[in-house]
Amino acid sequence: MTDIDNLFKKPALPGSSSSNSSKKRKLAPAHDPVATYKTARIDESGSKAAHVTDDEDADGAAPSASSLPTDFFDAPAEDEEGGRFFGGGVNEQQAEILDFMEAQEKDIGALEKIDAAWLRKKSLGFEKLINKNAEMRGKFEDEPHKFMASEEELDTEIKTFSILSEHPELFGEFRKLGTLGSLVRLLAHENTDIAIDVVEVISELTDDEVEAEPEQWNALVDGMVEESLLEMLSQNLSRLNESSESDRSGVYHTLSVFENLASQPSLAETMVKETDIFPWLLKRIQVRESPLSQNKQYAAELLAILLQSASANRIRLAELDGVDLFLQLLSPYRKRDPVKGGEEEEFVENVFDCLTCVVDEVEGKQKFVQAEGVELALIMLREGKMSKPRALRLLDHAISSIQHAEVAIRVVEAAGLKTLFGMFMKKQDSRTTEHLLGIFASMLRLLPADSPERLRTLAKFVESDYAKIARLLQIRQDYAVRLGKVEMEIEEQKKRLDKNGREEMTEEWLSRRLDAGLFGIQMTDLILAWLCAEDSGAQRRIASLLEGQKLGTESIRATLRESIALMGEGSLDSDQQETKDMLTTLIDFV
Repeated sequence: MTDIDNLFKKPALPGSSSSNSSKKRKLAPAHDPVATYKTARIDESGSKAAHVTDDEDADGAAPSASSLPTDFFDAPAEDEEGGRFFGGGVNEQQAEILDFMEAQEKDIGALEKIDAAWLRKKSLGFEKLINKNAEMRGKFEDEPHKFMASEEELDTEIKTFSILSEHPELFGEFRKLGTLGSLVRLLAHENTDIAIDVVEVISELTDDEVEAEPEQWNALVDGMVEESLLEMLSQNLSRLNESSESDRSGVYHTLSVFENLASQPSLAETMVKETDIFPWLLKRIQVRESPLSQNKQYAAELLAILLQSASANRIRLAELDGVDLFLQLLSPYRKRDPVKGGEEEEFVENVFDCLTCVVDEVEGKQKFVQAEGVELALIMLREGKMSKPRALRLLDHAISSIQHAEVAIRVVEAAGLKTLFGMFMKKQDSRTTEHLLGIFASMLRLLPADSPERLRTLAKFVESDYAKIARLLQIRQDYAVRLGKVEMEIEEQKKRLDKNGREEMTEEWLSRRLDAGLFGIQMTDLILAWLCAEDSGAQRRIASLLEGQKLGTESIRATLRESIALMGEGSLDSDQQETKDMLTTLIDFV
């Protein structure tokens, strides 16, 4: 059955199609650049002298005030086109100076052409610096001051490779020359500052903002992976101490590289399988901090990305008892909210996303029940604020299954029916209503026949003169009104398109219908069909209420048939086939 909530369960990642294609996070600056720019010193005479910026260096990239003509800042003479307000604003002499400066800048930019020949020359020099540094370190092992000069030269040269991010056409040559491998191997350098600079360069080269073609990006990434990049990055994290600003930056950029590479699902699975990144991330998000740091939040975000990327990653995290850890981290927020708009709020969001991903797997559901996750979610539904809608989404994912009823049974045992139906009888936003409908549909499907849990659930629908059923029909009518408007728009579009055009728009139209209310109608009609099959009194009441809306039970059968049709005519997996058989059987009971 088409399920719009699958859009959350397996979202695209940056670099694949979307990922929730949010903008790439940026490292928070250690200092305020605006404040630094505005800083001025007072000379002995009391006048202010502005600081020279980095690009106004001694090489003449920009002239100093003393080198300009004494009348440079005088009011410009009026020109032939109407004076200073209509002309260029400079006199002839000043214009000549500006033209000269512009020509100089063009000449400087043209001095170095970034091409394959440039890269070969640079690679040769880079290898010489690596060898020189290794030789000096070996020769003067106990006298660091004698090899520090070679270290500084190497460090400076490493940083210059970031320019390749503007020339992805050279990625293949970069790998072919072996320079890429040499760069990656420097991650193991004894000087962590050099390793950190390597990480920063790799982060820039693999950033999703680099305009590289798929084959160019693959050449770069495959070359790095062949040089054991993933293992070396993971090992490097263990030797970085975040009490140091430099190491803190190194951790941030390392996480950034992992995020960049996780855009390829196969790599996301490989990095979890072949490195210790999961244990490191789980340990990092447990560190107590006040205020919560950017790196702790980023660790939680990377965990969410990796878990969304592959089922194997979710199963692996369940094996590491990640479910229990996530529940412990979320427990403090069952009543209180994190500070709004800060790192803590993002952290909580990402931990919820992590847990919601893991409980999609059978192993995750089992761990969720064992760690009393159902009980915590119900407390959040009753007492939470920011956590309330996220706990409902979590419960919807945890309870949804084909064959495993543990979560559904525990919801009833933990007195969750009162909480869920209490929410259901109140007006809710569309997303909350869809999650509640999904939970009820799963419970009716999974709870064993004639079990106390199933009988208690059915009793909730028939109590108070079938008030819950009346609410279901009202919700269905609201969805139908919204869906009807969109379907009218779609019919108008169909009239303007030929056969090929209509075929191209099929998926988009389905998506619009699902958003407008089709998914909600599918869920309500599935619940109504189960109630018709279970209770004759409920069946009569449903038929009566539908008649009041000038409909009949045939409308429910039509929805179930469409759900079957949307599954397609091709071969189905076991879960899909079971769902199809269930829908076919329910049609006969309506």
